[in-house]
Amino acid sequence: MKVLVVGNGGREHALAWKLLQSDKVQQVTCIPGNGGTAKLEHCRNMPMTAEDFEGIGRFALVQNFALIVIGPEAPLAHGITDYLQRQGLTVFGPTQAGAQIEASKAWAKALMQQAGIPTAASEVFTEAEAAKQYINHRGAPIVVKADGLAAGKGVTVAMTVAEAHGAVDAAFKGQFGVAGNRLVIEDYLEGQEVSVLALTDGKTIRPLLPAQDHKRIGEGDTGANTGGMGAYAPAPLVTPALMQRIQTEILEPTIATLKQEGIDYRGILYAGLMITPEGDPKVIEFNCRFGDPETQAILPLLETPLIDLLLACSNQRLADQPPIVWKEGVSACVVLASGGYPHAFQKGHPISGLSEAEVMGAIVFHAGTYLKNQELLTDGGRVLNVTAIGDTFEQALDKAYNAVRCIYFEEMYYRRDIGYRVKPANS
Repeated sequence: MKVLVVGNGGREHALAWKLLQSDKVQQVTCIPGNGGTAKLEHCRNMPMTAEDFEGIGRFALVQNFALIVIGPEAPLAHGITDYLQRQGLTVFGPTQAGAQIEASKAWAKALMQQAGIPTAASEVFTEAEAAKQYINHRGAPIVVKADGLAAGKGVTVAMTVAEAHGAVDAAFKGQFGVAGNRLVIEDYLEGQEVSVLALTDGKTIRPLLPAQDHKRIGEGDTGANTGGMGAYAPAPLVTPALMQRIQTEILEPTIATLKQEGIDYRGILYAGLMITPEGDPKVIEFNCRFGDPETQAILPLLETPLIDLLLACSNQRLADQPPIVWKEGVSACVVLASGGYPHAFQKGHPISGLSEAEVMGAIVFHAGTYLKNQELLTDGGRVLNVTAIGDTFEQALDKAYNAVRCIYFEEMYYRRDIGYRVKPANS
């Protein structure tokens, strides 16, 4: 069968790579794809945008794709699934109604309250003065979130009242465009963050391996928020007992409440969780798609054919699937970014050393790259994801960093402490 993947990041390269490992998948096409998908065997790119629903629909009907997998959140929030389903196409990814769970933090909070999901106390604001009064009343640390989509950069964890006031002013002055016209201000939660990506067909929900990512640009988890600077899986913090609690206290009630609201949610439900010092899981946010870079750490460990799982979700037959099978070992992913990211950065720098990195045993997923006259050039803030598997996190991280040292592009930046929570202190 032929599969279409919509998107151009590291997540989409990982999805295409994993789909092609199944004998059932003859070809993957990426819209628009990147330099990595352009070089992937049995994969091709189509120069369209993810927002060209009409063009994607026409192309998919002519090519007779068995499945369309939507990678990024923006097209989901704008209703790509609804549009393509009306053309009679099979799509993995929630409808516009379901995608509100990421597209509006205020909507998601209301859903959590309705479902009795454990989460931080919060209020929604459309005016700066009222928001600041609330901050003064609650005190700091406190979290200020743009309600809408802000490419993973719309959250400020303010350690002081003054910093929180500054975040409110910046949002209402247009820092995030219309996404910041409404703010969710919530209590700060102590603990460690964990990402649980779960597959659902709207009735049944099954978690993938739990992962932890590093959102901050700087070592020691300092500096500005990014889309993610690295990840590892499975997160040891999530024991089987804790995963069972996440399943029964968070994942199942969320799907049940969506269904109650008349929303047929098929795709990924990504729960961004805080595990408190007492060991309780609380939801920080939900996303409506595969995480990035968590996907690049999780999929290399997946043994079950990805195509079987995605089709089962799209066709509402997930309950009929056997248990998901995983490879032994652990995985770690290091993100290589353009200098200046998450702020201004340059594009168009040549990339070298990729084949040497792969000789070191790493899998290099491309995020912000493009192919010009057979030369790979940088084309984004996050450029490459270097993933490695090992028996231990020490092995996987050493392998990933040895591969990173083979790669070069001008002003390349990466964190040197990915996985510091799971790597032995003396290594």
